Amino acid sequence: MSTISAAPPTEVSPFRLFQAINAYQLTEAIHSAIELDIFTAISAGHTTADALASHCGIAARGARILCDFLVVHEFLRKSGDQYSLSEDSAKFLDRKSPAYMGSCTDFLLTNEIRQNFRDLTDAVRHGGCQHTYAHDPESPVWEAFARSMAPMMMMASKGMAEIVVGNEGRPLKVLDIAAGHGLFGIAVLRANLKAEVTAVDWKNVLAVASENAKKLSVADRHKNLPGSIFDVEIGTGYDLILLPNFLHHFDQSAIAPLLSKLHRALKPGGKVATLEFVPDEDRVTPAVPAAFALIMLAETPAGDAYTRAELEQMFNRAGFSRHEFHPVPPTPHSVLVSTRD
Repeated sequence: MSTISAAPPTEVSPFRLFQAINAYQLTEAIHSAIELDIFTAISAGHTTADALASHCGIAARGARILCDFLVVHEFLRKSGDQYSLSEDSAKFLDRKSPAYMGSCTDFLLTNEIRQNFRDLTDAVRHGGCQHTYAHDPESPVWEAFARSMAPMMMMASKGMAEIVVGNEGRPLKVLDIAAGHGLFGIAVLRANLKAEVTAVDWKNVLAVASENAKKLSVADRHKNLPGSIFDVEIGTGYDLILLPNFLHHFDQSAIAPLLSKLHRALKPGGKVATLEFVPDEDRVTPAVPAAFALIMLAETPAGDAYTRAELEQMFNRAGFSRHEFHPVPPTPHSVLVSTRD
């Protein structure tokens, strides 16, 4: 008679715990490599530690150890003493790439944001951040956001424009809320040559949106309305209102009067297009939208990552009754299009 032996129990290891505790080391390594232009230098042919040291003005030992660490974490490759870029690094971390995103560290690693996460325990105790940059009028952090985060929003802005404009060529009166870099409104202007956009944000931030509108040759159809969307008079008669990456900063009691204001500002049949990180109902999937809630806990008094059902309920209470939900691949964002009857 044969017997079947039980599989040995899986050994429990503290390795994942140590990885999590030391995760900041990878953040600092990437930050240093961006500051020193390591990725661009390797792309240009400076592929050994000695060559990088000479080109970047750093110690050869420092170049070797930093690059080896980035090889371990798959941002670089190594053959013999020669380094090369991984696919991700070639696309997003070489300054000569049109998709370069290294500038995002100018916002994501600001002292204000880092301090908020150092104070995360306090935010958990209170259910939100007690001292936030997020709602400060004309905060310089938002100008840093507008200037540094635009590359990360290029795909999302193009995807959102494709959803809300499609092949439509009729004149559109568009409001772009918390416009920041202006890319969402600009994408609509480029998709529809008869559209006109009014961008709302703080005055210092709108200067960045205007620069981008000029750079992308749509400045003649792009105008600014400085101030807070909660307070400024926006008028009426809009065909489309863009609401990208904004609602998550606030709780539902603050959002409710805003959505009612937007409902009044739309023409019948007009639409609000809301771009957000939208987790599933279980709030733990997909990974990126679900994890975004922690950022809101650390950085805002009451913001959150809202589910699709929560967003639709908020819009329903404001008078909207029809909704379309669209993922925006390959980004982690989704777009909810809500129509006024």
